[in-house]
Amino acid sequence: MTVTQREFAVASNHHYKTLTLADPHKLIDGRAVAEKVYAELRGEIALLKASGTTPGLAVVLVGDDPASRAYVRSKDKMCRELELHSVKLELPANTTQDDLLGQVEELNRDPAIHGILVQSPPPKQIDEGVIIRALDPAKDVDGFHPINIAKLALGDLTGFVPCTPLGCLRLLRESGVAISGAHVVVLGRSMIVGKPLALLLMQKGNDATVTVVHSRTRNLAAITRTADVIIAAIGQPGFVRTEHVREGAVVIDVGINRVDDAAAPRGYRLVGDVAFEEVAPKTAAITPVPGGVGPMTIAMLMANTVKAARLSSSTSGASTVG
Repeated sequence: MTVTQREFAVASNHHYKTLTLADPHKLIDGRAVAEKVYAELRGEIALLKASGTTPGLAVVLVGDDPASRAYVRSKDKMCRELELHSVKLELPANTTQDDLLGQVEELNRDPAIHGILVQSPPPKQIDEGVIIRALDPAKDVDGFHPINIAKLALGDLTGFVPCTPLGCLRLLRESGVAISGAHVVVLGRSMIVGKPLALLLMQKGNDATVTVVHSRTRNLAAITRTADVIIAAIGQPGFVRTEHVREGAVVIDVGINRVDDAAAPRGYRLVGDVAFEEVAPKTAAITPVPGGVGPMTIAMLMANTVKAARLSSSTSGASTVG
């Protein structure tokens, strides 16, 4: 079972034993980087408030999925800590698409709301693509509206980059990984991670040479072994093994998967797309599970919300966070 980054961002911290199996200096600490993002945002929020703008984020939750509720609670907590304006709309599971579109339109018109997030996945009667396209692109802080994807492809910094790819880039930067001219292999081609991440890494200023591979790629291990950086987002537990990684590579594990474990307090544990214990000794640096990419998801959502407020108030151009 694949767990979303949002679920992982609020998951219990019960699986730390893997962190002792590699040199701790090699671990890329997502929690520490997220805290640095929050510290930067507090200064920007203070400036916005001084000019009369309080960044506002609205999350729309349809149904009662436990993981989605956990994410919304975590978002509310961080909004309170950052002193943002937060709106949470909880709609019943039988909400119609027309009703949801009506809620989105109200939020599009609300000047106190700068960012809108409709929690994914919605119930089956909701066409998620239609809802994404109904969002005001200037409030699409998840970065999935076609206009924001186009802006990403064009290098237009007024758009919004999806939170997990943005978090991956920030982790690489904070870890001192030189990506300019580096060969980065992105394992996975989803619109949530793989495709936008490849576009982001290729942008001028990042300048990575990017190869995107997936489960149907021939000679996949031979390709990944040529990588300076591997970013795994394929949604299969332990997919990346030693034969996929050259000595001294950097590995970013985006995948979060739930596997049964009778010995664990909840009867399961969370593992990545990388076989951590096996791969870590070969790497120059690696993200652990938990504590790697997951904590960056909410951090970058907050960063996108503050950026949306700043762009709305016309105080400046592109965000300094990301």
